[in-house]
Amino acid sequence: MEEQKKKNIGMAVVAYIIFFLPLLTNAKNDSFVKYHVKQGFALFVSFIVSMIISMIPFFGWIISGLMTIVLLIFFLMGISNAIQGKETALPIVGKFGEKFNFWIRPIAH
Repeated sequence: MEEQKKKNIGMAVVAYIIFFLPLLTNAKNDSFVKYHVKQGFALFVSFIVSMIISMIPFFGWIISGLMTIVLLIFFLMGISNAIQGKETALPIVGKFGEKFNFWIRPIAH
């Protein structure tokens, strides 16, 4: 059981780096991993928004730069929460992450 717990923590951490990867494994059935996948996806979407904002000259560059720093802090907070086994929503973006719903169908053999 302890080995399974470590594996799921590992997959929860991976969810912040490549959010969809845990959904391709058996870890997709673990609610702890799903929670962190949703938080990781919210960070990913926020980063895309930041990149779009960066296309606006001057003010967009400033806002995007600040957003990137904040998102990096949230990224580290998410990884820290996963390592500690916590399901704590990230500030600002975390509430959006909790609303995502991923449906993965098993592949029929």
